[in-house]
Amino acid sequence: MMTSCSTVPCLPRLPWRAVNPKEPMRIAVIGAGIIGVTTAYELAADGHAVTVYERRGAAAEETSFANAGVVAPGYVTPWAAPGMPAKVARYLFSQHAPVKVALPLTRAELAWMWKWWRSCRLETYLANRARMQRLAFYSRNRLHQLTADLQLDYDRSPGYMVLLRTDKDQAMIEPGLQVLRDAGVSFRQIDAAAARLIEPALNPDTPFAGAIHLPNDEVGNCRQFAQLLKKVAEDKGAKFSFNTTVDRIDLTQGPRVWLTNNAQAQSFDAVVMCAGLASAALLRPLGLSIPLVAVHGYSISAPIREPLNAPRSALMDERYKVAISRLGNRVRVAGSAEIGGDSAAKRPSSLQTLYRVLHDWFPGAAQISNTGVGIQEWKGARPMLPDGPPVLGVSGVPGIWLNLGHGSSGWALSCGSARVLADLMAGRPTDINLEGLGVERLQG
Repeated sequence: MMTSCSTVPCLPRLPWRAVNPKEPMRIAVIGAGIIGVTTAYELAADGHAVTVYERRGAAAEETSFANAGVVAPGYVTPWAAPGMPAKVARYLFSQHAPVKVALPLTRAELAWMWKWWRSCRLETYLANRARMQRLAFYSRNRLHQLTADLQLDYDRSPGYMVLLRTDKDQAMIEPGLQVLRDAGVSFRQIDAAAARLIEPALNPDTPFAGAIHLPNDEVGNCRQFAQLLKKVAEDKGAKFSFNTTVDRIDLTQGPRVWLTNNAQAQSFDAVVMCAGLASAALLRPLGLSIPLVAVHGYSISAPIREPLNAPRSALMDERYKVAISRLGNRVRVAGSAEIGGDSAAKRPSSLQTLYRVLHDWFPGAAQISNTGVGIQEWKGARPMLPDGPPVLGVSGVPGIWLNLGHGSSGWALSCGSARVLADLMAGRPTDINLEGLGVERLQG
């Protein structure tokens, strides 16, 4: 088990916090995805009385259910980047495009895309990238600490490799490599032969120019981790109410939570919003507008057919932005960023792209045909803010706190975001600079 910080620069090991605030609070956490569960744990560990409300029947059943599981802080960057609008336009008619805009677009999605376009300026991108990576490195350190101190046993593997199909792909990734250098991330540029030594099962019939190997990054089962941490949070007194939908929140006599089909409101000292798009809908009547939309992603998960033919850890096909991850006895292939269209319908071309990439690199890895074994095909919403970083801390509405908008980086940012939120609510100094992560940046 990896227990120490392994990036350069290395963040100091965080002290174990078993803090009992002078005045423990009754706190409601709305949402039990990876953000809600980590938040509930940190608040319960601080001695607060925590109640978590979740509309699904278990933890991590929506955005956190079947993501790629990659924890690579150096690759946590805003979707709003210079050149992205041109790429999106170029991809409009491409079957296997990593980014898709689907019609129809709602008014909210059109407004979001306008704000996203404005955030693609270089200076804005650089500032937001620095904010996200600062939080991501801190979060990985906290993830390692929790894993070790709580002895959490979930599927995880060390290492991450980015596969480059052509010399053109190598040239295109050079600006991204400078980002890694600037962040002090340990990586190696290697040729195809060296890549096959690290991942021997790579298809010998698929030519490629080389790879970027990041030995200190990793892959882990986000849903499994969330369920294990939920149990620890319960042991510390947190209560989880599943199959429970929050209808509204009012501020009469402090924040009160109204549940669907329940005439009696529940009173709390504070409410933490961790429910993605549902958070935005609950905050709107309180006078707070958060520009969240769903950017959908896809994944397929299948049992490993032969371990020697499967990946050892996690890889990314740079051209198609598709990750292939080893999660215990399964292979998961995840990718695509889709905005607009029918949120319930799975786009066949997006799923076909995942199967194609898996076949290109690991054709014998998974049981995907004529086996009688079920293959999980999944589409999930990533609640994303237009400029990239999440929003953490006070909302400006008395008693309401925010931990939302993590987009496709929720797993990579979750443990750090939760620790930051708990420190803020306790009135303690945070371990990292939170400039640009507050709600004030969304005003105006």
